[in-house]
Amino acid sequence: QVQLVESGGGSVQAGDSLRLTCVTSAYTSSRDYMGWFRQAPVKEREGAAAIYDRTGTIHYADSVKGRFTISQDSAVNTVALQMNGLKPEDTAMYYCAAELRNWAHPLTPSEYTYWGQGTQVTVSD
Repeated sequence: QVQLVESGGGSVQAGDSLRLTCVTSAYTSSRDYMGWFRQAPVKEREGAAAIYDRTGTIHYADSVKGRFTISQDSAVNTVALQMNGLKPEDTAMYYCAAELRNWAHPLTPSEYTYWGQGTQVTVSD
């Protein structure tokens, strides 16, 4: 069973930064796409960023491009999401996901098998 554990969320002001971390099993982090997703109240879950560390392939949603950076440290089985220039519209529960089934859609939530419990990010004006 793959386990994903997120941390790093919090309440910040607009313009501030946060770094989210997801710890997972060695097998998952070294062989598969890893993704960060978010879900705001009354909205559908959406992809923010995804990474395939073996090739260095990275994808970002347009809404976070230029502000968020995804990275992976396979030595410690960790995937991080550095979030800079946070905006109130970034407020959401952020989830880490693993095992992408359809590699043509790395930012589609329904294509991932394993999920963490999430970490809350709240950005105020």
